[in-house]
Amino acid sequence: MSETGQEKTEQATPKRLEEARKKGQVPRSPDLSIAAVCISAAVAIYALGHMVSGQFADLMRSSLSIAPETAMNTDRLWPQLMSAGARSMWIILPVLGATFVAALAAPLAIGGWNLSGQALVPQFSRMNPITGIGRMFSMRGLIELVKGISKVFVVGIIAWVLLKLLTPQLMGLSSEPVGNAIGHAASLASYSLLILCMGLAIIAAIDVPYQLWNYAKELKMTRQEVREEYKESEGSPETRGRIREVQRALAQGRMMQEVPTADVVVTNPTHYAVALRYDEKKNRAPIVVAKGVELIALKIREIATEHGVPILEAPPLARALHKSVELNREVPAALYITVAQVLTYVYQLKSARERGVAPPPPPAFSFEDKH
Repeated sequence: MSETGQEKTEQATPKRLEEARKKGQVPRSPDLSIAAVCISAAVAIYALGHMVSGQFADLMRSSLSIAPETAMNTDRLWPQLMSAGARSMWIILPVLGATFVAALAAPLAIGGWNLSGQALVPQFSRMNPITGIGRMFSMRGLIELVKGISKVFVVGIIAWVLLKLLTPQLMGLSSEPVGNAIGHAASLASYSLLILCMGLAIIAAIDVPYQLWNYAKELKMTRQEVREEYKESEGSPETRGRIREVQRALAQGRMMQEVPTADVVVTNPTHYAVALRYDEKKNRAPIVVAKGVELIALKIREIATEHGVPILEAPPLARALHKSVELNREVPAALYITVAQVLTYVYQLKSARERGVAPPPPPAFSFEDKH
């Protein structure tokens, strides 16, 4: 239960997961990492056992064959010991390389790599002994205790079975030549280590799903938390409303800038106003560059009057254009004939003004508003 009394039933949102990752909270399975490192080391030893044992035998033979004058002279003994140490490190380098790669690859299987600066900040609350005792006797502490006992039990059973099966071979090492005995002993040791590590793999196969489930459970959210996060990311309804108002205002401002470029404004005459522009080189049909009702329609008419754009009263056509045509879209084919009459009248009107004659009378539109 959360502090607000609501049960955490909702899966963590992407934002919650990202915040947890920044804090260093990612699913981790220590058993998986231990199993990966041990298995890689066992496989490397098993595959390279004979070669490594032979190299170490040669190293021991050469290192122990020290001339008396060298053994008594520290200036000569020390470089020889350093050389032997470097050779031993070179021999076990493949095994170390395999374990290093496994240690890096294991986190990729669950949670991935994560470098978090916040995780490095010391948390003094964890140093509280009372809190530590509480964690020890918590459900998580009990689960970790059961896991630890299970690991000891599983590895112990496997070790006992191996010892029973390999006892004859171990006893027979004493009757083999030294060189063969060393190689055989290394083979038995690497084989035993590999089998023991398979037990760790079984434990890891159980621990990984548990860690993923527990991680998802710890990050679950209440419905209230999900709503609060949505408000933070998307904004409150009031804020979104103000944003939409600003967007509408900006769109209207851009629309009003197009009115002076129109060829004609078709009106209702007071409720609707639609500005049309036609460029036969660019458009197949006239396009609507501005439209609006009530106050916006009044503003369109005012701007059209200021810039000498003809205004034509055609109520059915104005309503149809306003309802059926979006901004910057062409007039539909169903309105071609009526709009063509409007544009023809506008061109006649402009021609009459240029010639200084009386303007022609407005056309009588035979248009039925079917929209």
